[in-house]
Amino acid sequence: MQKTISELASLVSGAVVVGGGNTVITNIERDSREAHRGTLFACIPGVHVDGNDFIPQAAAQGAAAVITDEDAIVPDGLAGIRVPDVQEALKAIVPAFYDHPADKMRVIGITGTNGKTTTSYMIRSMLRKAGYKVGLIGTIQIMIEDKALEVHNTTPDIVELYKTLSRMHEEGMDYVVMEVSSHALAMDRVSGIEFDTAVFTNLTQDHLDFHKTMENYMLAKAKLFDKLGVPGHKSGKTAVVNIDDEAGSVMLEHAKCDHMTYSVSHDGASLKAEDVNVEPGGMKFTIEGGFGCMELSLHITGIFNVYNVLAAVGAALAEHVSPSIIKAALTEFHSVPGRFEIVDAGQDFTIIVDYAHTPDGLENVLNTAREIAKKRVITVFGCGGDRDRTKRPKMGRIASSLSDVVISTSDNPRSEDPESILDEVEKGVAETLGVKQHERISDRKKAIFRAVEIAEPDDIVVIAGKGHEDYQILKDRTIHFDDRETARAAVAALKGRN
Repeated sequence: MQKTISELASLVSGAVVVGGGNTVITNIERDSREAHRGTLFACIPGVHVDGNDFIPQAAAQGAAAVITDEDAIVPDGLAGIRVPDVQEALKAIVPAFYDHPADKMRVIGITGTNGKTTTSYMIRSMLRKAGYKVGLIGTIQIMIEDKALEVHNTTPDIVELYKTLSRMHEEGMDYVVMEVSSHALAMDRVSGIEFDTAVFTNLTQDHLDFHKTMENYMLAKAKLFDKLGVPGHKSGKTAVVNIDDEAGSVMLEHAKCDHMTYSVSHDGASLKAEDVNVEPGGMKFTIEGGFGCMELSLHITGIFNVYNVLAAVGAALAEHVSPSIIKAALTEFHSVPGRFEIVDAGQDFTIIVDYAHTPDGLENVLNTAREIAKKRVITVFGCGGDRDRTKRPKMGRIASSLSDVVISTSDNPRSEDPESILDEVEKGVAETLGVKQHERISDRKKAIFRAVEIAEPDDIVVIAGKGHEDYQILKDRTIHFDDRETARAAVAALKGRN
């Protein structure tokens, strides 16, 4: 990729070129540590730091130019673009710099509170089974076929996103399957991307620290469907929507394109699940749709996964993947890391690790655990710090009502006192606990070890909240912490004592 400062500045109303307009840009970065020769360093003002403060560092590392606001000082010897709003300017500059890679691939976006990750992995499996090369952008990782890259946000910022999309196009991807968060939609991180198929999974309480109201949260999700309906370079746009969720009708109203709906309870849906049989080792059900009937016997379980399957099937059908290939891919599909993941360390009880960190997510996981449990359900869970506080007592109520034993603990406390977070969780626990066993252990490792210690044969231990994450964010540092590793260590310690 190569463009001059003047070419990029011409894309932004009110932009002023400082220094050499013919300066050639070969790379765009928002992290000064990544700047090098040919880099345009984006000086983005943030909540905690201002990108302008890092101009000297970017220059020292060889940056060719900066894009900054109108009042910033551009050092001598460095070219620059002064703009009224850096974030807005990047929405025009970044897609153009990378020659609009999303226009050259089919792009499937998945939004919703829960189910995005599992649904995206299923869609990826179906498309690959159909012979396509697929890139995936999600919560756990970015994947270019089988090559995995680390991620820091569900949807990367616009600079990183387009860099990734460009790389995917260069490496021959036919499809990009991406989770699209409400933050990314509200902040327009996906500006310039033309989606071909958009999926809505569900809407339950989450991120109200950012969106403030459920209405705002819902309308942020709906922006994906607004984008879908805008005429562009590609044809064949389809909205795939869960109509068992009340917000589904809003998503359909915002999607000015073809619709495909899915449901477990509505006969009028395009895809409907029938004869659902959820078991400990998997589930069976039939999908009825315009193509006929698809009988499935799967390795994953839980009613929430029935919805994820329907969503993925809808997206694959919208992209003209044949039902036979869809069925073959689903038959081979196993769980996604940290999503109802079974940890087998040779113990005589079941350990399940799940990312559930919302009231609805926790309820889904515990309802499934109850359905398959032969004896007790022991739940270890917490709530994150510096996030929506109103969901804490709600999750406490859900955990205590659906579990036989509740152990409340820390999640990612961040800047908050873990004990204060637990105080708010405990209010909900107390409302529905009754005479059931309950322990409060703020140290997450000790909490998991305690759950394993008290587990008896055929019990189910559910460790909820962190799933695939291998870290814990504390007040003053981030430490390595993996629920799955900790659970295995707890089982090993238990065996060592017996």
